[in-house]
Amino acid sequence: MPATIGLVLDCADAPKLAEFWAPALNFVNVWSGGTYVLLMDPSNVEPRLILQQVDEPKSAKNRLHFDLHPPDVDAEVARLEALGAQRGEEITEHATRWVVMTDPEGNEFCVCSAPTE
Repeated sequence: MPATIGLVLDCADAPKLAEFWAPALNFVNVWSGGTYVLLMDPSNVEPRLILQQVDEPKSAKNRLHFDLHPPDVDAEVARLEALGAQRGEEITEHATRWVVMTDPEGNEFCVCSAPTE
């Protein structure tokens, strides 16, 4: 059986950041303890997301980030802004539109269209 993928996002306040990422991804908070919060897709299809509280502050651009692919980029950007995300640069490249955003702790992620070509 192949390994499954779990993602871990270091953060300053795991429970508070879970209040953003759970509804942002339509995940549920299934467990929290100590410095960890585990968020999961209710259908168990998407990778699990663990928010890990760390002492070190974020100091540079993330080396890994999420790309979200909704059917309607503008509606999703507006929904995420209402949850506390900040909108950044918009890029169109390789027939795909990306809206760069940050979560409430400044972690970068993108909201992307499907390629048009």
